Amino acid sequence: MPQPLAEDVRRELDARFSAAEQAELAMGIGLFLGMSKVLITLGVEPENMATTVIPTPGSSHR
Repeated sequence: MPQPLAEDVRRELDARFSAAEQAELAMGIGLFLGMSKVLITLGVEPENMATTVIPTPGSSHR
């Protein structure tokens, strides 16, 4: 579940990356995750890729 970063992780990021670098890193990760969802939805993921199906809360699909 989404949650704020732990303080020790935040301090480590601040020590290693500038605010601009952190923003670029976050955007890159977000784009990667978003594109992976699009590719899976379109059915173009590799056949041998391990997948985990997690039902949407409130969904009747199991």
